[in-house]
Amino acid sequence: MKKLKLKSQSKLSGQIIVVLIIVLGLVGVGFWWLFSNKQEMATEGKAFAREAVQRIVVQRDANFFSSHLSPAARTNFPPSVQQEVFAEIARLGAPVGPIDVQGKIEFQSQFFEPHGDFRARINYPANYADINLSVSHPVGRWQIDELSFLPQRMP
Repeated sequence: MKKLKLKSQSKLSGQIIVVLIIVLGLVGVGFWWLFSNKQEMATEGKAFAREAVQRIVVQRDANFFSSHLSPAARTNFPPSVQQEVFAEIARLGAPVGPIDVQGKIEFQSQFFEPHGDFRARINYPANYADINLSVSHPVGRWQIDELSFLPQRMP
């Protein structure tokens, strides 16, 4: 009888170890996926910000701007304000040289709800302008939360 009890206990402890290894493996894969997804979202956010500045300032793509506005930004940028922004951009002419977009993506809750604030200086022949852009990715796609275009005079 004693021999039979020992065999069932060792079998049970072996099964517990196998289950524990599987659970630890799944947790490890889950963390790897979260970190790689976070890194991918940060890369996508930076690329979206660069694309947004390029499409808004260089290509003057009003459709891109209006289709990527967040619901809150739509109230700040009704069609009349959008027209004014693009008229101001067009008034300055074509940018000179490359546009360097600086900023970073941060996450509200460690791995989720990415948002970023970006800034770029656009050089024109007679002056320059600063553009500040806030983007986020609540669900499904990147969107523009805030945009400010500030023309400046050369000193």
